[in-house]
Amino acid sequence: MIEMKVLDYSDVRMILKMNNAIELVEKAFREKGLGRVQMPAKTYLFFDKYNGDLRTMPAYFQHLDIAGVKIVNSHPDNPAKHGLPTVMAIVVLVDPKTGRPLCLMDGTLITGVRTGAAVAVATKYLARKSSKTIGVVGAGSMAPYSIEGLHHVLRIDSIKIFDISRNRAERLAREVELNYGISASAVERCSDAVKDVDVLVTLTPSREPIIKDEWIFEGVHINAMGADAPGKEELDPVILKRAKIVVDDLEQAIHSGEVNVPISRGILHPNEIYGELGEVVAGIKPGRVSDSEITIFDSTGLAIQDVITAWHVYEEAERKGIGRKIVLH
Repeated sequence: MIEMKVLDYSDVRMILKMNNAIELVEKAFREKGLGRVQMPAKTYLFFDKYNGDLRTMPAYFQHLDIAGVKIVNSHPDNPAKHGLPTVMAIVVLVDPKTGRPLCLMDGTLITGVRTGAAVAVATKYLARKSSKTIGVVGAGSMAPYSIEGLHHVLRIDSIKIFDISRNRAERLAREVELNYGISASAVERCSDAVKDVDVLVTLTPSREPIIKDEWIFEGVHINAMGADAPGKEELDPVILKRAKIVVDDLEQAIHSGEVNVPISRGILHPNEIYGELGEVVAGIKPGRVSDSEITIFDSTGLAIQDVITAWHVYEEAERKGIGRKIVLH
């Protein structure tokens, strides 16, 4: 008999905490930097007539001996048209020794939490230690997790939030003040959220630059999280030319990260990318080396983040008797 654990959203929420996720995601990047993971670049199905896509993301940690795959969509029109989240996901974990499916779990919460954890890890290594002011562009589903991640690694004084929906930005600002006691405000213009901040997080599905070069001053760290598919970009390419660019995965970033459009147009060369975050976390390359540097973390979202986080949830569920089992065969 082959049994598999099943965990729904509420099961995952009961177990997964941001502080644990940050530690796990940092470990995942370190393992990648040391060359101890297998992680093919994510594959896509494009549903152009529905303005959406579907992605498959497998990963195997050779030394930790854990493996799995995430299947995740991105449909920006879902909330308005269908009353569904923009992003939905499932994760399947397998036993590397036998290939037996171990667990099927909701991956939507994992996607959000591990994204916030990646923001935290990148900021820890690339932002100025004195950073206190945060700008957020895009107040969608990933924004609360990114702010939560930053809250764990910085002493934040204030947060400025811009979104094309003023109501959404105001709602997020209220949540931030309620949850963390941090001064947060919704701003009227995108530039208001970008100028004079220490750390900027961009979280939009934009396919043209929305962050202008003249808004970016020396010393800022940018977490460019929105460009995660071919053709997407949020930053003026001139900003990339001025900055130290750290990607989560070189192959994936060139294909679908913030750098993908400038590289495809010959504006930026792959040689101008400083390195991968895993190399920085593993100590192979230094992160920020001066307060005047502009640093950019180009995030596409990696399967290693999902699989290591999901494995922790699975082990905790087994230990605490959470979830249910189904018979496959």
